[in-house]
Amino acid sequence: MDGDLASLLAAGERAVFHGPPAAAVADLERAVVMAQREGRRAEVSAAAWLLGVALSAAGRYGGALRVLGPLLEAGGPAAASPESRLFASLAAATAASVHRGLGRHEAAHDLDARGLVLAEGSDEAVFDCTLGLATDAVGLGDLDTGRQRLADAATLVAAHDDEWWRQRVRFDWARAEVALLADEPGEAVAAAAASVERAEHSRAPRHVAKGLLFQGVAELQAGSPQAPGTLRRAATLAEGLAALPVLWQARALLGALLAGSAPDESARSLAAARSAVLSIAADLPADLREDWLAQPNVSALLEG
Repeated sequence: MDGDLASLLAAGERAVFHGPPAAAVADLERAVVMAQREGRRAEVSAAAWLLGVALSAAGRYGGALRVLGPLLEAGGPAAASPESRLFASLAAATAASVHRGLGRHEAAHDLDARGLVLAEGSDEAVFDCTLGLATDAVGLGDLDTGRQRLADAATLVAAHDDEWWRQRVRFDWARAEVALLADEPGEAVAAAAASVERAEHSRAPRHVAKGLLFQGVAELQAGSPQAPGTLRRAATLAEGLAALPVLWQARALLGALLAGSAPDESARSLAAARSAVLSIAADLPADLREDWLAQPNVSALLEG
C-alpha cells in the first residue's frame, strides 16, 4: 500500500506541474482517501494541497476552495502541529491565488498575510505567501508594496538553486506584473520571456502558457506587433491543457485585438473565452459566482 500511495502522489504531482492539471485530480483524490484510511496525516495534507493546486489550475475554483478549506482550519489552533501549520500556509497561498483569479485582491491579500504568519520558517511557504502579497499589491494598484514584496521574494530565490524552478518561474511572472504596473513594458517583456524559457526547460507546459500570457500582455502594452502571435500561442497551449484561467484571458485579449483585422478569428476567440468563463462560474458557490460574473472584464466579455 505504501508503494501505491507513493505512486499516486508522484503521478498527481507530475500532472499538476508537468501536464494537464485535470489529469492529476483522480489520482490525488484516491491518494487522499487512501492516506485517510491508513491514518497518514502528512500524506493526507500533501495530497489535499496538491489536489487544490490541480483544481485551481484547471479553473475549478469552487472545488479548490472546498479542498483547501480544511487544511486552513487545521492550521489555525495554537496547538496545531508544525506540519499542519505548514500545509495551512501553503493552502492559504493557493486559496489566495484562486481569489486573485476571481479579481478578489483584498481577500487574496488577507489569505497571503495569514499564510505568512503560519509559514514558520519554511522557505517554500514563505516564498509563496510573499510573492502572493506582491501580486496582491499589483492588483490593488500599490506599486511600492509590490516592489518591496518582490524584493523580499528575490532574497529567498537567491538562496536556492535551480531545484526551485517553479518559484523562479513564478517570480518572473510577478516581475512582469510589477513592471506593467510601473509602465515599464520592456522590462515586463523580458521578465515574462525569461519565465517562458525556464518553464520550457523544466517541461512545465502550463507554466509556459501563463508566461506567454504575461509576455503577450507586456508586448501589447509595448505596442509590439508580436503580441497577437504570443497570445495565440498561450491560448492554444492552454486549450490543450484545459487550463481555463489562462485560456479565457488569452482568448479574450486575442479576440479584442483581432476585432478589426481578423473578425472571424476574433469571434471564435471571444466565444472560447466566454465558454471558459462560464465553465469557471459553474463551479463556484453562488456568492462567488455572482461576484465573478460582475467583474468588469468578465461582464464586458459576456455582454459583448
